[in-house]
Amino acid sequence: MSARPASLSLLTLSAFFALYVIWGSTYFFIRIGIESWPPFMMAGLRFLFAGSVMLAFLLLRGHRLPSRQELCGAAILGVLMPAIGNGFVTLAEKQVSSGVAALVVATVPLFTVLFGRFCFGLRARGREWAGIALGMLGIVVLNLGSNLRTSPMGAFWLLFASAGWALGSAWSRVIVQPKGPMGSAWMMIFGGLALLLGSVVTGEHLAAMPAWQGWAAIAYLSVFGSMVAYSAYLHLLKTVSPAAATSYAYVNPIIAVLLGVLLLGEHVGQQEILAMVIILSGVVLISWRR
Repeated sequence: MSARPASLSLLTLSAFFALYVIWGSTYFFIRIGIESWPPFMMAGLRFLFAGSVMLAFLLLRGHRLPSRQELCGAAILGVLMPAIGNGFVTLAEKQVSSGVAALVVATVPLFTVLFGRFCFGLRARGREWAGIALGMLGIVVLNLGSNLRTSPMGAFWLLFASAGWALGSAWSRVIVQPKGPMGSAWMMIFGGLALLLGSVVTGEHLAAMPAWQGWAAIAYLSVFGSMVAYSAYLHLLKTVSPAAATSYAYVNPIIAVLLGVLLLGEHVGQQEILAMVIILSGVVLISWRR
């Protein structure tokens, strides 16, 4: 199912803004948060809190509880997207810079189109394939830089996270799941529970009470990175093409790199800058409309 090349509604444009700007800043706040929190624990608390608040609000507004089949769909997507897709990005940021993490996540559109095409029979336009190929060329150039060469495991976790998120994105278009914001809430709840289970299994524990920066990071990630941006993403998955919905992965690195350089003192070399230019060229191809 492809999106119609009609003028976009204000809601859809606002959703794109939330993904491009807010999700771009989450890499910075994840980096701040993991200075005080273990990765899976922080991500789990973030999603469980955000999902629970959204669910309580929706129930107070009179929304019905989902059916068992819808909950099963939400559980699958919750494990793939918030748990794997975000949890392993959080884990990887212990080893790679926030800007480079955002650049690697640019592989999401490639995986999304592949999963959509070969697993769910979704068609992709030629321009989307060309844009994705250009984005992948940017990833190859990125691997020539020093950041990923010194952190191969971090690069692996980022690619694993990208594949999980993309599979969930493609699957979300055909799987039975709760409608609208109720779907966002339950996916975050299931994803948060899966991450907290992973935290227990891997033996994570707090060495000391988190600093105020750690609490502020969780608050920002919960409200803006989860409640606002995640709901915007699910809206786009239903209203635009999969490649356009995941085009945030090409734009987020600009925000992430700028925040990392200006506020965290992260180093960006020539290869990273060249990769960013190539990747941004890819998003032009994907989002271009006649």
